[in-house]
Amino acid sequence: MPLRSPPYLPFLHGPPQALPALKPIPENRWLLPDTEIEACELERLMLLEEQADETLRGDVDGAPARELLAMISEAVNVSSQCPADSALGVAATLVSDDLCILEKDDYGTWRLTAAAVTAPTYWSLFEAMDGTIDELHEPVPDGSPLLSSRVNRIFAGLAPGRILERFNWTVQAGGARFTPERPLALGAEPEDLFLRVERQTVRKLPETGAICFTIRVCLDPLLPILTNDDLRECFEDAWIGADRAIRAYKGWDEMETLVREACLQSAATG
Repeated sequence: MPLRSPPYLPFLHGPPQALPALKPIPENRWLLPDTEIEACELERLMLLEEQADETLRGDVDGAPARELLAMISEAVNVSSQCPADSALGVAATLVSDDLCILEKDDYGTWRLTAAAVTAPTYWSLFEAMDGTIDELHEPVPDGSPLLSSRVNRIFAGLAPGRILERFNWTVQAGGARFTPERPLALGAEPEDLFLRVERQTVRKLPETGAICFTIRVCLDPLLPILTNDDLRECFEDAWIGADRAIRAYKGWDEMETLVREACLQSAATG
């Protein structure tokens, strides 16, 4: 089977940043095209069913979850035939995106109140549930209070119907999507490296006022990308140019030798 062209190459825009860098997108691009559903659908259904304690938590059948299900069904023009026990569980079968719902508590603080997550990028849904914006961003460099305060302002000013998009990316050993913990690079070869891209969107649900945060994980082998000279040069610039704190947060120092080998190998064969 021929390799696909990766749907997103965010390293073309420079090193990864901790700041939101959200941009508005049209409503018809909220969830479509879903580039990952075929690759992950079966694993996603299995995780939601067999490891529900790790993948489906919170108020999964509350008003925001039911509103989100209706919106997703309309957006993708599909009705789920999956016999899930909750609105959020059904919604999660319609798309490849992980779905997180945040609501204001009695003190006006945004909290993660429900989520369906089958592709966590090195974090635990069990630990994150009911977390505030500050708590959820605490592990990120300058995440609390700098990043979290910006996110809070974005949430407060977000109008229903306006959808914001951003990208995050890293390199990991192996092609696993369900990664509560970072895969070990020990013993890996350049051929084992994957570009892991998170396409994230934020929108406010018009009826309940909750925030829906979606995360779509895209995985593509790194070596074929790097055989293109222009792409390899952009990747190397972004990799080298990343801030030290970001590199440490993403575990890139441990990947340095392996990524360098991948770049050299691709240059020789490209």
